[in-house]
Amino acid sequence: MSKTILVVDDSGTFRQVVNMALTKAGYSVIEAVDGRDACAKLATPKLDLIICDINMPHMDGIEFARRAKASAHKFTPILMITTESRSEIKAEGRAAGVRGWIVKPFQPSQLIEAVSKLCSS
Repeated sequence: MSKTILVVDDSGTFRQVVNMALTKAGYSVIEAVDGRDACAKLATPKLDLIICDINMPHMDGIEFARRAKASAHKFTPILMITTESRSEIKAEGRAAGVRGWIVKPFQPSQLIEAVSKLCSS
């Protein structure tokens, strides 16, 4: 059975690129357009991984990570894919429960490697 991944980003193009890479690698993908939309998708009973951007309208990725960790998905790993690389933002992400960090732009192989590690841990 394939693993299900929630991809949260306000860029439709970014979601499409990630969706294609993950689907090609055998994963099922659910998309959300921002943190608020992603909170509604947390009702999905089985998520194996959450991939999230930080800078989004309505609710940023750090706040969404806090809410995800306060939900039934508290053990679901979260991978941030963002343009943010500052150590204080990364520390805030770790404190919110983020387990992995990829800075945009990235290679699809880098994404699949990180997803594979986080989905098997």
